Amino acid sequence: MGQESARILLAWCATGTAVLLLGCGEPDPDAARSLRSILGSADGTAAGFARADRIREFVFPRDHGPHPSYRSEWWYLTAVVSTAGSETREFGVQFTLFRQGLEARGGETPVPDGGPEAWRTGQGYMAHIALSDITARRHMAAERFSRGHPALAGARADPFRVHLDDWQLASTGEAFSPLRLTVNSADFSADLLLTARRPAILQGDRGLSRKGPGNASYYYSVPRLEAQGELVVGGSSHAVSGLAWIDREWSTGVLGDAYQGWDWFALHLDDGRDLMLYQLRRIDGQTDAYNAGSLGDGEVSRTLTAGDFSLMPIQHWRGWPVAWNLVIRGGEAQQYVIRAAIKDQVMDTAVRYWEGAVHLEDDEGRRAGAGYMELTGY
Repeated sequence: MGQESARILLAWCATGTAVLLLGCGEPDPDAARSLRSILGSADGTAAGFARADRIREFVFPRDHGPHPSYRSEWWYLTAVVSTAGSETREFGVQFTLFRQGLEARGGETPVPDGGPEAWRTGQGYMAHIALSDITARRHMAAERFSRGHPALAGARADPFRVHLDDWQLASTGEAFSPLRLTVNSADFSADLLLTARRPAILQGDRGLSRKGPGNASYYYSVPRLEAQGELVVGGSSHAVSGLAWIDREWSTGVLGDAYQGWDWFALHLDDGRDLMLYQLRRIDGQTDAYNAGSLGDGEVSRTLTAGDFSLMPIQHWRGWPVAWNLVIRGGEAQQYVIRAAIKDQVMDTAVRYWEGAVHLEDDEGRRAGAGYMELTGY
């Protein structure tokens, strides 16, 4: 490893990873304060990066690509898929590419494909992949790091492609959808074709998602994609199909001192609706006013605010809340239980967090959907 590569990866580990996961792995207040002192002010203006601080117009396909004027960004895909036949086998699949700006870059000028300038992107990248073999009750994960370079890691809008080495999520043609995910590790590989069945939805206030006073991100989701393809686990190949979800966020801020982490959920309900929720966990234990979500069916989408839902943990595993009571208010109250498909879906990566497949149950214990849950800061 060259000295410059080592410097970038060191900077990434010291700053980018913890910022991108909004405090995960930092439950110790002293450690969190130390991290913030490294990063500078919570709004990031001292570093020269742009801030998510106002309503903006989202333009596609441009906004599927990178936003290097902001410090942090991620492309996040999750899917719950299963085999056909009498002995159904269910899996969860995750792919996330994180981009971290190591220096402020104005505008969004494309990176040259070659020459010395191709190395001067000012970006670091980290990718996580994971497979939850729900039937076998096994969770597997891998991660990679790279400096930004078209041959190593990066993102582009048109045609869409994000990648780190040969892990990639990319459009198969000129249009954004269909997409193809190809990832591999020593334990598993995934090759999935993903076709969007609903348009992107803007989360929060027209895409401005507030994460506390003075802190926000730009956030949209592609909430429902049909997934089909092949998984290889332990040398055995499985033809699978199911539903996937893509989340996109970019920002410069970090969680404020009042917070220790968050709980996030993206769920496909069996009645055809798509549900996203997150709650910011305050150190004082109070319900936070910035908790938010969305609930829609492709035709009508309802923005959820803190008063529209409640989440209460009802089961823990080694300190992680792996089952929750969920109540959605407004009209006739809806009550569900969100339950981890496997209790141990901990990502033992550079930053430790819980990320995995969950099942949704109605108030009579019947399965009502499936999706993904992320837990940080425990």
